[in-house]
Amino acid sequence: MPHPDNAPRFDDLERFALGDIAALPPDMLLDLQTTSHTETARVKRLRDRLEAGIAQRYEAAAATERAAQGKTSGTVRVEDEGVVIVADLPKKVSWDQDRLAVMAERIRAAGDDPTEYLEIAYRVPELRYGAWPAAMREGFADARSETTGKPVFRLEARVR
Repeated sequence: MPHPDNAPRFDDLERFALGDIAALPPDMLLDLQTTSHTETARVKRLRDRLEAGIAQRYEAAAATERAAQGKTSGTVRVEDEGVVIVADLPKKVSWDQDRLAVMAERIRAAGDDPTEYLEIAYRVPELRYGAWPAAMREGFADARSETTGKPVFRLEARVR
């Protein structure tokens, strides 16, 4: 939709009062809203591209640091020319629902309450699993798988 020369541009909205924006003709509001969606998508593409470049630069160093710390996931810090890179690789755990159902029946058959160990939806909270005795964890090991999420890198200025 063509803009009249005196029509507000998207970047002008910062200096407008909300009442002034509300008073704009509907076709201008539609045009500004369309522009806002286009700009949001553009900024997201640019941010995704930037984050991919940061990941490309630092994921090997983060993996090396994570390995040095004996970690397969979690947060590590590496430094590059005075900038601290906080690299987080979240852990994602999933459970085999059929195997958990079998384990729930075994617990019930043994006279115990499976809800002391399992949630009804056959999910096992990771903190609870980690607190179980080794024998209990071993029985559930085949139903559990662990993956990682999308790595996140946050850049911070080093405090001197």
